[in-house]
Amino acid sequence: MTDLFSKRFAAGALLLIALLAAIPALSQVPKPDFNRVRTIDVENYTIRTSFDRRKKTVNGDTTVTFRPLSDEFRTLELDAVGLRFENVEIVPGGGSLDFRTTPNSVIVTLDRPRGKGEKISVRFKYSANPAKGVYFVDSKRDGSKLIRDAQIWTQGEPEETRYWIPSYDFPDDKATTEQFITVDRGETAIANGELVGVNESGRQTTFHFKMAQPHSIYLTSFVVGKYVKITGRYKDIPLAFYVYPGKESAARDVLAKTPEMMRIYEELTGIGYPYNKYDQIVVADFKFGGMENITATTLSDDDVFLIEQPWGKNIVEDLVSHELAHSWFGNLLTCRNWAELWLNESFATFMEAAYREKKYGRSDYLRKIRQDADEYFAENARLKRKRGLFNQLAKPDDSIFDAVTYQKGGAVLHTLREYVGDEIFWQSVKTYLKRHKWQNVETEDLKRVFEEVSGRDLGRFFEQWVYAARHPILRYVRTYDEGAGTLTLDVEQTQIVDEVSPEPYEFDVNIDFAEGNARRSEKLSINKRQQSFTFKVASKPGKILFDPELKVPLLQVREK
Repeated sequence: MTDLFSKRFAAGALLLIALLAAIPALSQVPKPDFNRVRTIDVENYTIRTSFDRRKKTVNGDTTVTFRPLSDEFRTLELDAVGLRFENVEIVPGGGSLDFRTTPNSVIVTLDRPRGKGEKISVRFKYSANPAKGVYFVDSKRDGSKLIRDAQIWTQGEPEETRYWIPSYDFPDDKATTEQFITVDRGETAIANGELVGVNESGRQTTFHFKMAQPHSIYLTSFVVGKYVKITGRYKDIPLAFYVYPGKESAARDVLAKTPEMMRIYEELTGIGYPYNKYDQIVVADFKFGGMENITATTLSDDDVFLIEQPWGKNIVEDLVSHELAHSWFGNLLTCRNWAELWLNESFATFMEAAYREKKYGRSDYLRKIRQDADEYFAENARLKRKRGLFNQLAKPDDSIFDAVTYQKGGAVLHTLREYVGDEIFWQSVKTYLKRHKWQNVETEDLKRVFEEVSGRDLGRFFEQWVYAARHPILRYVRTYDEGAGTLTLDVEQTQIVDEVSPEPYEFDVNIDFAEGNARRSEKLSINKRQQSFTFKVASKPGKILFDPELKVPLLQVREK
């Protein structure tokens, strides 16, 4: 890190004290409300799509079924960007409705005022050349050899679904979906939920999928292309991996690991895999490693095919376990808004390590936690604007997908596990999932469960590790007094003090050092900017190791 080390107990300390006095305590800083005002509860989207590949056009026919959240409801407004509407009508048989569009929405005037809770269905017919949301990928050749066929696939997170479906495109509403996807004969369409029918007509095939469990709309997806389907099973759950011809071996390697991942996640969470299938589909030109579209995970082919390299197997294993973990953290429970995205991504990142612990042992678990911490340190050094896991800089774009949300969050969950103890941690996780399944969640929901199960006040823990930015940095000076037989450590927290991380961190950390031919451990309770710790020692201590068991992986330590 580039933080400057102020001279010990000198003028810098006085400046820090003045700054701390001037900046309000973090717990007193109001947290912005990132939730959205919602006027409807969507129950179902029935989506029909077909394509003009040459023009890269999506032809859509979507029926949105919803209930108003207030009486005298007359105006329906949905998110829609770049959709060219041909007709909007009430169904069944209600006739056309007046509507108008803005750059970001479609606004529909209903046929009459509707009451709170009344079930209403509105059908939209439209076309679009999506700037986002749906991606047309050309085929790839090496000379005359076909590497892969053309593809069409979707990416909804954070708010790209509005580019191909008129929708309430925000995570705090969950609805069921049904899709009818019409493609060229010989192609395969894969989407969320159960495949309930395939209808061939002339040169086209329509695939009918039904996703019966409600989910946030950003998890709605389809993939179209020419694939080989590799199948498997976990208990009574069908598994499938869709891969390019010639790449079946890579698919089998990935699919072979999936059942054990599912078993381990069921054991750790106390909740069985919540859906009736799990598909994994490789696509080309995908900007992320993977996306946890519900029951139909999208995976980057560049990343998946790393499994063919000896050094790439761990990378792919972590990717697959991460996306699968979202079936519990992100899909079953979903963040209420994008500031709370860490509740999805940090848990999925942590579960990568938790899977490794069960599969390969504690040392591999700690290796993964340390790796995540190091990746966060590297990226955090480049970030100009610092933020906490609760993202007060959250915008509905790719900026929310960074090492704070993923790697820092995974390391923080490990720290929480070490803080409350293993048994309480996993019991809290199970309670959190069972209490909030099928719902949207906020940080305070997680905190409340952990406090109930542990019987501890975790306010300070969440303030400094979740809401505050940065991480603790210690510089220390050792003094050995041979005459007195003492070792003194003068310890200073040197992380920057500002409005997003104004207070000193509070945590316990163990130190380990050689004392003669033996090893000695001591615990330091860190709770101030500057502290001194003195220990009686039998001889001059050797090298001092801070946090040898990696209980606080986001701690950085320097000796002056």
